[in-house]
Amino acid sequence: MKLQRTDKIETNLYELEIRVEGEEWKAGIDRSFRKNSGKLSIPGFRKGKAPRAMVMKMVGEDYFYEDAVNMTYSDAYEAALDEAKLTPVDRADVELKEVGREGYTFVARVTTQPEVTLGEYKGLEGVRPDSAVTPEEIQGELDRMADRNSRLLDVDDRPAQDGDTTEIDFEGFLDGEPFPGGKGEKYTLVLGSNQFIPGFEEKIVGHSAGEEFEIAVTFPEEYHEESLKGKETTFKIKLHSIKKKEIPALDDEFAKDVSEFDTLEELKADLTAKMQEQKNAAADEELENSLVDAAAANAQMEIPPVMVERKINEMVQNFEYRLQSQGLNLPTYLQYAGMEMSAFREGFTAQAEQQVRVALTLEAIVKAEAIEAEEEAIEAEYQKMAESYGIEVEKVKGVVSAQSIADNLKFNKAIDLIKTTAKVTDAPKEAEEKKEEAPAKPKTTRKRKPKAEEAKEEPKTEE
Repeated sequence: MKLQRTDKIETNLYELEIRVEGEEWKAGIDRSFRKNSGKLSIPGFRKGKAPRAMVMKMVGEDYFYEDAVNMTYSDAYEAALDEAKLTPVDRADVELKEVGREGYTFVARVTTQPEVTLGEYKGLEGVRPDSAVTPEEIQGELDRMADRNSRLLDVDDRPAQDGDTTEIDFEGFLDGEPFPGGKGEKYTLVLGSNQFIPGFEEKIVGHSAGEEFEIAVTFPEEYHEESLKGKETTFKIKLHSIKKKEIPALDDEFAKDVSEFDTLEELKADLTAKMQEQKNAAADEELENSLVDAAAANAQMEIPPVMVERKINEMVQNFEYRLQSQGLNLPTYLQYAGMEMSAFREGFTAQAEQQVRVALTLEAIVKAEAIEAEEEAIEAEYQKMAESYGIEVEKVKGVVSAQSIADNLKFNKAIDLIKTTAKVTDAPKEAEEKKEEAPAKPKTTRKRKPKAEEAKEEPKTEE
């Protein structure tokens, strides 16, 4: 292989001209001959038994060139990348320029991993979020536990109201004719849950169990079914039953029923400890993410679009896997969300670009700091994975490469370096903030601090 030239066409795009000749080319033709000569019919000889010279005379050496090129260009391309010290991020666009008895020349256009110029990544300033568990959060969790342990009781003495669980038959009519998908029997509907189009649930409120009636509703202009967009329709309703939710009182008996504790105070203490652990972990993760994002923001790079597209493909695939685990598929999801695939993919773009930027930054830090992954650490990771999945270590090794584990360990070390060198301060406690705002009139209650939201690998959709 001869790397005849390396030209930088534009940022992160190179063109390599590569020549294959001599013994390398001869070996390729030999391999092609062994593969194809047995398929040829030469008069007077059985297939594959004719002398090579006669085969070449009958069909010509160029008969074997195509396969010889296919058998040799990949190794030649990889060797050329090593010589040029280029790291590709996508398949090359290959063009064969000439091929003949002496060899062949091809040109490969390749998108390469961008050069990263690191900015500040040590000594970054960070703020650890307030992770104190508030009484309001404990009360909220208790309320959710009570709701999960509630029961439904039949209602006979009043009409349906918001929050009730109803069982209904319904059938929709457009211009007096039933329309597809507009019928249901013994359907369980919680009034106020917004399962149906606007106006539907509200018009069931006030009706009693056993009643049959009609309601008029207009489908939204943005409804996914084209034939129903903005259309006025009529629904015939039969209200079979009404049930109200009975929520248990939050007392010692409740604690005994839902936990291993004898008193509500013991249950509260346990909830507080568990929620504190969760909030501490969430605060640590939020701090870590903010520091890593800051390091990535300080780095300079030009990310090739193909890297972002590849990350989007990965995120879309993961989203589809999650849908399949729930018995759904992506086309159905897009239909009900009223989205085109292009808009769906667009929703991932910013997050995909940030993930690529962070990965490139961490990789550059690993290189700058000469970070390595020890064999013992790699083996420990294999062992941990084997224990987690309940399978043998050797089976894990057959699925997960040591290189991928080593890369993850190196990235984690780079993140630890960013964190351990950072100048971190704690966010002011909520009570302290309120005291500063109104020192003359300290408040006896604290406003609930919203929880930090987890990063979501899915695009936002309009309801």
